[in-house]
Amino acid sequence: MTDRHSVEDDFREFVAARSPALLRTAYLLTGDWATAEDLLQTALTKIYLAWRRLGEIEAVEPYARRVLVNTSISWWRRRWHGERPTEVLPERAVADRVDEQLERDALWRHVQSLPARQRAVLVLRFYEDLSEAQTAAILDISTGTVKSQTSRALTTLRARLGAERAADQARVDELAAQAEPPRIPRQAPPPPVRPVRAPAPRIPAPAGGLEGR
Repeated sequence: MTDRHSVEDDFREFVAARSPALLRTAYLLTGDWATAEDLLQTALTKIYLAWRRLGEIEAVEPYARRVLVNTSISWWRRRWHGERPTEVLPERAVADRVDEQLERDALWRHVQSLPARQRAVLVLRFYEDLSEAQTAAILDISTGTVKSQTSRALTTLRARLGAERAADQARVDELAAQAEPPRIPRQAPPPPVRPVRAPAPRIPAPAGGLEGR
């Protein structure tokens, strides 16, 4: 009885201390808070069932991350990850002082579209700041696979972000061209008008002829 109470007390302490961090990892893996909460509950159930055989508390955290990653990958393969309903429509990117935030949002959106294994590698390596060896241990793959998956994921992200920037710039150029007023072709100035001298009037000679003849 005492041993059981000790296990339950240790588990409660672990949940209270590490649930926020594990929930963040779950969200990074799923991209949805409701799904992340379900994923964390599933992981905590498996952790509790395996608590006795895990032994030292230092082994619990890596096991928890492994359960989160493996469960999220299995869910990813079973579920459709297309459009999701939302009450708030995302704002379109605009050129202003929040460019950095928009860049992060775009990066995160593309991270969510990566294959589950590549996404898990990026989350563990860069969001959780784990080493290649730690990531390999959690995913049960070699460090070489971690490196190759990281390289592929980063190459995909660079390509997609580059294509998105090019498309945005093309739209900006198109809108700018539509906003410009039509140019009126310049016409050559008319030739200068030269004054025409009128001929001097002819004075008729007097009838009696010229005087002095």
